[in-house]
Amino acid sequence: MSTGVTISSISDYAILGCGSVGYAVAEELVEQGKDVLIIDRDESRVESLRDQDLDARTADISEPGIAELVTDRDVVLILASDVESNKRAVEHIRESTTDQFVVARASDPVSGDELSELGADIVINPSSVIAESALRALESGELEYNAGKLAEIVEETSTRLAIVTQDSPDPDSIASAAAIQAIAIHLGIESDIIYLGDVGHQENRAFVNLLGIDLVQWDEIEDHSIYDTVALVDHATSSEMELPVDIVIDHLETESETETGFEPEFVDIRPNMSSTSTIMTKYIQEFDMNVSEKVATALLYGIRAETLDFKRDTTPADLTAAAYLYPFANHDTLEQVESPSMSPETLDVLAEAITNRDVQGSHLVSNAGFVRDREALTQAASHLLNLEGVTTTAVFGIANETIFLTGRSKDIRINIGKVLDDAYGEIGETAGHSTQASAEIPLGIFTGIEISEDTRETLLELTEEAVKRTLFDAMGVEGGSEGSNGS
Repeated sequence: MSTGVTISSISDYAILGCGSVGYAVAEELVEQGKDVLIIDRDESRVESLRDQDLDARTADISEPGIAELVTDRDVVLILASDVESNKRAVEHIRESTTDQFVVARASDPVSGDELSELGADIVINPSSVIAESALRALESGELEYNAGKLAEIVEETSTRLAIVTQDSPDPDSIASAAAIQAIAIHLGIESDIIYLGDVGHQENRAFVNLLGIDLVQWDEIEDHSIYDTVALVDHATSSEMELPVDIVIDHLETESETETGFEPEFVDIRPNMSSTSTIMTKYIQEFDMNVSEKVATALLYGIRAETLDFKRDTTPADLTAAAYLYPFANHDTLEQVESPSMSPETLDVLAEAITNRDVQGSHLVSNAGFVRDREALTQAASHLLNLEGVTTTAVFGIANETIFLTGRSKDIRINIGKVLDDAYGEIGETAGHSTQASAEIPLGIFTGIEISEDTRETLLELTEEAVKRTLFDAMGVEGGSEGSNGS
């Protein structure tokens, strides 16, 4: 409802119904120097309020005359515990004027809807407010406890802390690792950020280079025993590591101990947050650290990348974390990271993917051929998602006797992670979620042909037919092998 009231200039308030809630509000408003009129039908309560030098009057707020009593007030707060009386008060006030800003107390969602329909600008439910406050207090208490436990484990490090990202780390994993390293420095502990695989995606390389984040490749470390404490961040398994894991922080559920083979001393996994960078921002705040420009920029980019710039699965926690980081981040650097130059290899892969695209309805599958930089497949899949009418893309290529496939989707009806798992989960490795996923399939499973220079073209043809047919079937598209490249 639109009102003529400018909230910042309000000084005249009326409180109708002054039980415990109304009295608490009245005290706060008077403390702020506001002019507050209190109306309640209990004469003894009104007398007590007057004894405290409050402007209080006796009247039944459910009677029509209530509108006239508060006609000179900018804001009317209807806070009686009797919801039926609150409804009548809203009715009478709205019959008299539409200019006043009305806040009304409900007892449940149904009465809240009724008060809104009667004309209340804002409806509050004390039970919900108390519950939300209790949950916030619980979350704050848990965070304080976890921060203390995390600090205790990190400070027990006698040689060096290993902070391990996910394989071929993305911005969320890298940023979260940088945050743990900052916490370690804050606690006086030396550490390294370690990754397996490679940093292939151009945005990720730009991200690391521009911010000056030092990463160490696991295979390049000669003596792994220098690390007596290990933290996995945004990465809940350690199948390729020989070291026991002490700390796991992630926003996705971990596998069971029997599958991963380790039982960390500290685990903080929060599926209710969309990025591990959000979790790490909470820890940065809890440790009361002066967040550096580098870490703030990294964490903000990690949150934005994981939520697709707040367009996917964004939670209030993600937004409050981003708001905290925003003033400390370097936004010129962020712009450079988000617009990296495209390498010749990526351009070649994108051109091949565009040429070989097969579109069935809103689904696109494309063969990029033999590739050297498999991360270029990810960029091709993302670029092709911008084509008109396309909501789901999958781009695949061959490297090292393996088919690498990347999928992207903006169709809420499709979980691309499940699509790839259904298609290739039994014959290869898959990973991902509803909007982005990847798969690695041994080439021989599809062809049975030994790879040589003479068989390259045959391999491409056989792979393209088999992969497309399997993918379109998993997407629920019939006749995938008869598609058009749109030319």
